[in-house]
Amino acid sequence: MGPMLITGLVILVVIIAVIMLMVAIYNTLVRLRNRFQNAFSQIEVQLKRRHDLIPNLVETVKGYMAHEKGTLEAVIQARNMAVTGLQKAAANPGDPAAMSELNNSEGALMGAVGRLFALAEAYPDLKANQNMAQLTEELTSTENRVSFARQAYNDSVTAFNTYRQTFPPVIFAGMFGHGKDAALLEYEDAEQIKEAPKVSFS
Repeated sequence: MGPMLITGLVILVVIIAVIMLMVAIYNTLVRLRNRFQNAFSQIEVQLKRRHDLIPNLVETVKGYMAHEKGTLEAVIQARNMAVTGLQKAAANPGDPAAMSELNNSEGALMGAVGRLFALAEAYPDLKANQNMAQLTEELTSTENRVSFARQAYNDSVTAFNTYRQTFPPVIFAGMFGHGKDAALLEYEDAEQIKEAPKVSFS
């Protein structure tokens, strides 16, 4: 074999190796992206459940807290904003702008629900209401599920971002449409949100 043929074979082997590497990187990026998008769909299910419970909660307390109209309207307005935020995030899970809007709207919703629960403490008849106790339990259960789903999503996003930022994937990620990190879902006031639906009415 002449030197030209050997050089040609070496170049061919290098090209094949680069192509195989690119295919492996592309497939891994797609697999990791699909994993965090699937994890987000679990968050979506739980947040929809929470959003569906809020009007029932407002309807239950309305008769007891009629003069707290501003608080009740604030809860419904925050709920509607959270529904819109969830729709945008579900259309593009991991998008930083959509996830930021979802973070903000969910934080506002749970802050409004927390204020509603704080006011409800002053109404003994409401605290004794069976429907209120059931809604509180369902909200608590839903918040726990949201927390688990959010943790799974954030873990999947972290795995995607870490892989995307490593070498050599960082070289090819932009070419494959994965040029930016996916955004985590972390509410602004995690402690307030964690506590808000856990007020006991038993």
